[in-house]
Amino acid sequence: MSRYAAWRRSGWRLAGRILLALAVVAIVAAGALGGGIWLYLNESVAAVQAHSEEVKQIAEEGVLEAPLPGEPTTAIIIGYDKRAGVEGRGDPGRSDTVMLLRADPKSDTVTLLSFPRDLVVDHPGCRSHAPWRDRINTAYAYCGPTGTVKTVRALTGVPINYAIVVNFHGFKSIVNEVGGVYVDVDHRYFNDNTGSEQYARINLMPGYQRLTGGAALDYARFRHTDSDLHRLARQQAFVKAFKQQVQASFSITKLPGVINAVVENVEVVKGGKKAKISVEEVLGYARFIYGLPSGHFFQARIDGITGYAELTAAEGSVEEAVRDFLNPDLEAADKATAAASGREETGGPPKPAETTVEVLNGNGVEGSADTAAYLLGERGYVTTVGGNALDEVGNAKWDYFTSAVVYDPARAGAKEAATIVADLFGDAEARAAGDGEELPTMLQVIVGKTFHGTIADAPVDETPEHQPPSVVRDVETVAALLRDVRGKVGFPLLVPTMRDLNSTLDPEVPLRAYRLAGHGAVRIVYTAGYGQYWGIQQTSWTDAPILSGANVEKRIGGRTYRLHFAGSKLHMVSFEENGAVYWVANTLLDDLTNETMLAIAKGLKPLSAAR
Repeated sequence: MSRYAAWRRSGWRLAGRILLALAVVAIVAAGALGGGIWLYLNESVAAVQAHSEEVKQIAEEGVLEAPLPGEPTTAIIIGYDKRAGVEGRGDPGRSDTVMLLRADPKSDTVTLLSFPRDLVVDHPGCRSHAPWRDRINTAYAYCGPTGTVKTVRALTGVPINYAIVVNFHGFKSIVNEVGGVYVDVDHRYFNDNTGSEQYARINLMPGYQRLTGGAALDYARFRHTDSDLHRLARQQAFVKAFKQQVQASFSITKLPGVINAVVENVEVVKGGKKAKISVEEVLGYARFIYGLPSGHFFQARIDGITGYAELTAAEGSVEEAVRDFLNPDLEAADKATAAASGREETGGPPKPAETTVEVLNGNGVEGSADTAAYLLGERGYVTTVGGNALDEVGNAKWDYFTSAVVYDPARAGAKEAATIVADLFGDAEARAAGDGEELPTMLQVIVGKTFHGTIADAPVDETPEHQPPSVVRDVETVAALLRDVRGKVGFPLLVPTMRDLNSTLDPEVPLRAYRLAGHGAVRIVYTAGYGQYWGIQQTSWTDAPILSGANVEKRIGGRTYRLHFAGSKLHMVSFEENGAVYWVANTLLDDLTNETMLAIAKGLKPLSAAR
């Protein structure tokens, strides 16, 4: 019995985590191109409304909540595959992808949370099946997409506003319709099934390159020599690369083909009684995602997963992932940059431990101020309870409907701190203290009638502690390889003088010189063991799509480095020099520390001066 069954299944569903994102980006492209295609969009949006009986059931059972204008919205993405022909008769299909996507217009963020298909969870049941405990993808098999929505709601407690049900047969078509996608391939991928074990065929060389539909699918579904975590990371990387590709070079001539591929494979349900998706609504989300600031796309992860055929999440890990999903840390990249540089973060709002808060009762409910002070104290704020809010003559003032956060404008960072605290109370207003209002603390919180004993979760600071870079000086081996190809590329090559202490040059393909979009290119590949490959890319293509979206720019030693973070982990460091661009790419799981990544980038020196 083979351990790898993917070759017997439809390869389309193995790309499930990425098809929805391709659909979203296609609509984003439409939104960016303006009103000339309005009629075409109307027809296309009508085509993605729920039309199959199993998807219509989601709306009929009322398991979705109506989205509120201006508020964060959450969509569940259910990716399924159903075999065609005789083999598929009586087969309800399989849900191999379950994902939540949250768009928050208040913080200008988009967050993803994926659930492994074999994660064992409690299912609440449906009309045709009593509650049970099994892998998350059995919800679709037993109860259809409605069962999957119910299971995820029960597991996470997150209200869901949209359901997007995706058939994976459109993946190759969408990728080909945009002309392929440039992807940073971390190492050599090859299998032609000439060996004893039979699994999916693949043939990719390392380096930044354009992948068309078939090759993109091979890359996204591969997992033979690593794990599902690596496969998920490849799929997430492909989603990001697709968005970069559309923003860099999408043209209106490609749009009809892309949208046709989307509408043939996607159904959308909106929460609310008899709710329908409108073109205006689609374009609103499209413009929001298209205009997303750099570093505002987050991916929450369920940590502590163990098992093989059936996976188990560590206690509390789902709750922690949901917390990160709902509260992405916008300051993660800046804080991680400061930590990696070995210095204290400067600028930005004061930390909770540096923020003093007096809490007053403005609603007349006994204990409200004490409760609010306690909750703020749990977040790290230095709190005191000041009793009741008072009017001009010193009487208790209990007519505050919403809470108020008053700040001392004379204190540095008080306004920024007040905004953060106001967000914790949801509808609270932040304002400066007026003339004659003397605050004993940086902030004063007046609890209103809309406070019901809870405040919002705040982002958890996951900034890694500063540590020395794990590098060793190593020049001559890779310098010799670079000297052999320097006459072929047409731009100055740089040699890495530092490498990760636990890595070596990949014995299969340590260096590749090739042509990239009409430009010279070189990829150096290092391995650090099981599934861990990192590399250094060099090319004269200075406007490659991958270079967009850096979180931070930092000037060090005469160079301006662009730092590309995944949360608080440094995934890529790039810079331009001598008419070329150079970047260091971390492993798929970002195994190299931030300090190590910076040290390797700083250690890139001209080949002519390598010693």
